[in-house]
Amino acid sequence: MLNKIQTLLSEIDRITATNAEELETLRIKYLSKKGEISALMNDFRLVAPEQKREIGQKLNELKTVAQNKINTLKTALDHPATTDDSLDLTRTAYPYHVGTRHPLSIVKKEICDIFARLGFSIAEGPEIEDDWHVFSALNFADDHPARDMQDTFFLQNGVDLLLRTHTSSVQTRVMEKTQPPIRIICPGRVYRNEAISYRAHCFFHQVEALYIDKKVSFADLKQVLLYFAKEMFGENTKIRLRPSFFPFTEPSAEMDISCNLCGGKGCPFCKHTGWVEILGCGMVDPNVLDNCGIDSKIYSGYALGMGIERITNLKYQVKDLRLFSENDVRFLRQFESAS
Repeated sequence: MLNKIQTLLSEIDRITATNAEELETLRIKYLSKKGEISALMNDFRLVAPEQKREIGQKLNELKTVAQNKINTLKTALDHPATTDDSLDLTRTAYPYHVGTRHPLSIVKKEICDIFARLGFSIAEGPEIEDDWHVFSALNFADDHPARDMQDTFFLQNGVDLLLRTHTSSVQTRVMEKTQPPIRIICPGRVYRNEAISYRAHCFFHQVEALYIDKKVSFADLKQVLLYFAKEMFGENTKIRLRPSFFPFTEPSAEMDISCNLCGGKGCPFCKHTGWVEILGCGMVDPNVLDNCGIDSKIYSGYALGMGIERITNLKYQVKDLRLFSENDVRFLRQFESAS
């Protein structure tokens, strides 16, 4: 019997199984009630008394080895090993690079968040517009230079359709459909027929704000501008307003902020003036209110607008506007931490 046990130990050590059916056949052969090990257990009663202890230990060892072998094969079938044992499953999905938001999107969101804290809601409108909403409703004269082909992309001759030159067209649409109080901010892409260079492009992005209600004054506008400048560029930022002209506002002004590089002391970036222009603003012209169906004798309001590229340049010192639309990943990856 000892020879039979040793033979089975060697045999069990060499067995393999490629599927569950083969494994079950092996289990039945060795471990079932009618298997070979059970048969040896039944013959144990015939063993001489002086050999029972030794053979009993060998039988228990044989049964344990068989059971462990079957369990090992079952585990291997249930959880097959990877073909590449050197693969580290805890590593990240390298070399896939985690993306980031575009710098213009980062700045646009920051601007919108600042105005949202002041109660402004976002309004959007079509990029393909008509002359009324882009020019006429906003008090542009028929001979205004902005109507010239050199500045505006007209879609067809004799057809009153064009690519909007500013997001003020969104304001006119809102004023036509909504009675005051109106407090909106209008972000979006605009188009102008200009030569592309490091400082100009045929398309760019704007954010405009509009507030209309009873007894709105220029002092309200100034306070909003000061709050925006401090939130966007830092608590120590100063502003100044210079008289200007826009057809849709009266009075009109341009706003400068103290240079955020030199702190207003003067440097090449601010042309040694200590100030940098960032936006235009003013009180909504009464003609614009009347054109949009709002009684200018009861209501007043202010409007302001800025280029998102301009604000982004000031925050991150981007010298070439073309970088914003070239999708160079080397440029975009510089803004990963900002997003």
